[in-house]
Amino acid sequence: MSSDPRDTNVLLVDRRGPVWRATLNRPDVRNAFDERVIAALRAWADDVAKAADAGEVRVAVIAGAGPVFSAGADLGWMQRMRDYSRDDNIRDADAAASMFAALDALPVPLVGRIHGAALGGGAGLAAVCDIVVAAEEATFGFTEVKLGLIPAVVSFFVLQKIGQSAARELFLTGARFPAARAYEIGLVHAVVPAADLDATVARYLGELATGGPEAIAAAKSLIAAVADIGHDEDEAAAFTADAIATRRRSAEGQEGLRAFLDKRPPRWSR
Repeated sequence: MSSDPRDTNVLLVDRRGPVWRATLNRPDVRNAFDERVIAALRAWADDVAKAADAGEVRVAVIAGAGPVFSAGADLGWMQRMRDYSRDDNIRDADAAASMFAALDALPVPLVGRIHGAALGGGAGLAAVCDIVVAAEEATFGFTEVKLGLIPAVVSFFVLQKIGQSAARELFLTGARFPAARAYEIGLVHAVVPAADLDATVARYLGELATGGPEAIAAAKSLIAAVADIGHDEDEAAAFTADAIATRRRSAEGQEGLRAFLDKRPPRWSR
């Protein structure tokens, strides 16, 4: 196996201007997760983060090749797991958790394009996406209990997306659920006919292009920071006052205000 996970072709990377796309590329096994997929996604997330810091990328998109987005864990990987020691299992889980965290923390919006099925880790990927567009026929599921396991690694990110009530139902039953249900609980943001998937993703990309890149990154950080503060209203008030004051005085904030008052497009949207 190559030492560079990006050489394994389990993930196709397309870089077109400010939009970077990653496509899970194991259609023969329904884009199932294994160590290579996890390593490749982590490497891609690191590349996107570096490019974002350099102003080279403004939005990232993740999709799946073939008939499904991702059907969860790879059979061969699960067979190898049977012989893992406790330390092996912890290293394996740490690698997956690090990958999901890197995607979740990207300083640019991450858009998920989901069709077919998103099960197990595939549903976990939906949870770390900022915006998820799903085909009407797509199915989702945190199916680990069916195998005597639990959705442990993805749980942190899923709970932030769908809350405890939905998680109690879906984690405990392991039941598959349709895109309409995923929309109801906030895992998905748009459900469209499969033929409209790409056009809907493109509309989101167009909308994201109208916002200030630094402001979008700051807004994403704001969500996580305010959620961490919890119910401390005084702390939240102090934090958010400082945040908006910083943005108003920033070069991008000043440009946005001037553009609005001058009735012209801001420089970043040209």
